[in-house]
Amino acid sequence: MKYDWILFDADETLFHFDAFKGMQLMFERMGTVFTHDDFEQYQQINKPLWVDYQNGTINADDIKHIRFKGYAEQFNTTTSALNSAFLDAMADICSMIPQARELLDALAGKARLGIITNGFTELQEVRLARMGLSEAFEHVVISEQVGVAKPDAGIFEYTMEKLGQPCKSRVLMVGDNLHSDVLGGMNFGIDTCWLNRTTEPESADITPSYTVTCLSQLQTILLANAR
Repeated sequence: MKYDWILFDADETLFHFDAFKGMQLMFERMGTVFTHDDFEQYQQINKPLWVDYQNGTINADDIKHIRFKGYAEQFNTTTSALNSAFLDAMADICSMIPQARELLDALAGKARLGIITNGFTELQEVRLARMGLSEAFEHVVISEQVGVAKPDAGIFEYTMEKLGQPCKSRVLMVGDNLHSDVLGGMNFGIDTCWLNRTTEPESADITPSYTVTCLSQLQTILLANAR
């Protein structure tokens, strides 16, 4: 195997993250219908927050508070309660990306596995447990706990310390986000794989070590290198 460590992003790399269905379920449990129009309005607030978070101008608590502030006032509750309810709903609807489980099974015993995610701590352990993956990853690094998010080099430095400072040439970062996963990994000096499931346009400024449209392609690449 060319790599000793394979580091995965979580959302839309290993796990589906259908925020609309999560919001629908959360509001259904509150006795309220949540529509696509409602979701578009929510995303007008939510999406820029994640950009600011990746740029390091706000923290995880800011996202939790700002994106649910209007709903908290409307339903006479707290942003913390709504955020927890949303993450509970997301855990309940969790499913894996196609071929993810097969890839992880194929890598077992051949490489050591970890996760670096910009997601929230509250969701990760529950999701891994429900998918039967609690023992699959030696380290799960969560930006909320570290205090910096991908693509910041700080979260990669923190991860390398947790891994015992392996040679960078023996580490591969796999993710669906060309900026946070691929550019972050590139700038840190490790190989990267872009999972481009939606065939987004390539960037002239960002060149992954590998680009795949499905995880079975990555499995073929990694196992070929293992021979």
